[in-house]
Amino acid sequence: MDVWTWGIKGVLSLVIVTLLMALTGGVLKTFWDIGLLLDHDVEIALRQVIVDTLILLAVVEVFKTTLTYFSEGRVKVTFIVDTILVVMLTEVISQWFKGGDWQALALLGGILLTLGAVRVLAVRWSPTQATRAAFMDQDSSGEHG
Repeated sequence: MDVWTWGIKGVLSLVIVTLLMALTGGVLKTFWDIGLLLDHDVEIALRQVIVDTLILLAVVEVFKTTLTYFSEGRVKVTFIVDTILVVMLTEVISQWFKGGDWQALALLGGILLTLGAVRVLAVRWSPTQATRAAFMDQDSSGEHG
């Protein structure tokens, strides 16, 4: 079992380094895209910077999920849903800026609403919430220290 744990931590360390390099490259690309302000319309340049920034936020969410698994040995559903929400929001904004098809935007909006509901349910019925609520009940009834 120790060999597997060591192997998983080794691979996750490589994933973390890869994500850090991707974030660094993404930030540099975002700064580079600010240069579009000199050659293109302000609207086009700012759209690109917004999309770049949202993609970076999605990478940050993946990074956060990876670090949580590395430290706690489990993945939190809310982190995964947050990551997907950020990616989907990026896609919606990208489609909106491109003047995309309204049917595609409506479909993406429906997916966002569904993911939002999953996020709320995951927080509401989280195992840590149940543990915390049980602890609070014991504490308020005087049974706990």
